[in-house]
Amino acid sequence: MALFGALFLALLAGAQAELPGCKIRITSKALELVKQEGLRFLEQELETITIPDLRGREGHFYYNISEVKVMELQLTSSELHFQPEQELMLQINNGSLGLRFRRQLLYWFFYDGGYINASAEGVSIHTALQLSRDPTGRIKVSNVSCQASVSRMHAAFGGTFKKVYEFLSMFITSGMRFLLNQQICPVLYHAGTVLLNSLLDTVPVRSAVDELVGIDYSLVKDPVASASSLDMEFRGAFFPLAEGNWSLRNLAVEPQLPEEERMVYVAFSEFFFDSAMESYFQAGALKLSLVGAKVPHDLDMLLRATYFGNIVLLSPAVIDSPLKLELRVTAPPRCTIKPSGTTISVTASVTIALVPPDQPEVKLSSMTMDARLSAKMALQGKVLRTQLDLRRFRIYSNQSALESLALIPLQAPLKTMLQIGVMPMLNERTWRGVQIPLPEGIDFVREVVTNHAGFLTIGADLHFAKGLREVIEKNRPANTGDPRAPSAPPPSMAAV
Repeated sequence: MALFGALFLALLAGAQAELPGCKIRITSKALELVKQEGLRFLEQELETITIPDLRGREGHFYYNISEVKVMELQLTSSELHFQPEQELMLQINNGSLGLRFRRQLLYWFFYDGGYINASAEGVSIHTALQLSRDPTGRIKVSNVSCQASVSRMHAAFGGTFKKVYEFLSMFITSGMRFLLNQQICPVLYHAGTVLLNSLLDTVPVRSAVDELVGIDYSLVKDPVASASSLDMEFRGAFFPLAEGNWSLRNLAVEPQLPEEERMVYVAFSEFFFDSAMESYFQAGALKLSLVGAKVPHDLDMLLRATYFGNIVLLSPAVIDSPLKLELRVTAPPRCTIKPSGTTISVTASVTIALVPPDQPEVKLSSMTMDARLSAKMALQGKVLRTQLDLRRFRIYSNQSALESLALIPLQAPLKTMLQIGVMPMLNERTWRGVQIPLPEGIDFVREVVTNHAGFLTIGADLHFAKGLREVIEKNRPANTGDPRAPSAPPPSMAAV
């Protein structure tokens, strides 16, 4: 019974798990590009290391090393890779640091001072970034583990007390190496948990698409790393801004990401597009009304001829009134994705009426329109765009089959009106697109769209449109200039 109960709870938990409408996979092929940009940023961060003054005494000699600054950093051997459980690992071996500091030496009444160059060699850094989902659904660097060491130091002492400095160099360089070891990991911890998180804060989570509709890109669970990729699952659901708590249940096929040939893959299920269309439907946006001069002249004449029998029975004051053509979607459109393409099915009511001035409108006819649109998706930069094309169109009467036959002459003119007057307006909106969840400064290039049964995938490569430092400096939180602030771990994380 206990086993049966455990299985039942497991099945219940699986049934209640939220399906993602959007998935993103970053493959190991992207890591070389990310590493180049990341190391450039890391070099700049390590150059901000502040090393405390080093004071000491050996016999009658008193020395003081101060104003230590990192002048140059060379990271010759590095590797960035995914690792299950740890998410992202960075290993740097055999790097070197160029240093400059001020020396001061006192022996009895003799004093010597000046600036000198030094080098730290055999710099090794092993750090791991743990990625997770925060309470708002945003991806975050939740932890940074670090080990860092400097194996040897060399200083080219000169001046009056050169021989004395050479005697003391073992004590001075050993002390500086110890202090340097203690400074590297706090800088990396600050860079990961504060600065990189400020970059991740630029990923849209729950934001407005336009004045009517928003989109929810919150993660439905923590990112999952394998040896070759990092997978993220997003809710991928639109919602009407006027109803912030509104949500559509996801009953679509879960999108899959089987490939790893490109740097990144994005998958969207039918639910992603259905939630967009239902949100606009709920917001009351899927309707169009053409009155008077806005109705194409040829269509106006054809409609008046079609309903001539109804019109002549009206009073003379109404016969010459402006014509009104109203299209109103009666149910949320639905998206169907197949390997052969993507289609959108729309059902709408078409009402034709006369609108006499200062009088109630006079309805001439009401009919139903069924349309099928083909949709082509494109990803440009980090904006998903859609191009729509009217493929099938049919109108029929709600009253009788006889009236449906009488509507046959209107099929072609109404379809032309939709293609010329309505589709450009729809495409103007859908081509503006919606941003996908990528940080600021990173775009997609060389995109390829592939349709599957119930979802589509887009494979692409990454491009840094802005430098990592430029984006981080723009979004840097206040009061984070000191890497030894409370956000930094204790120096004991560094290997000495």
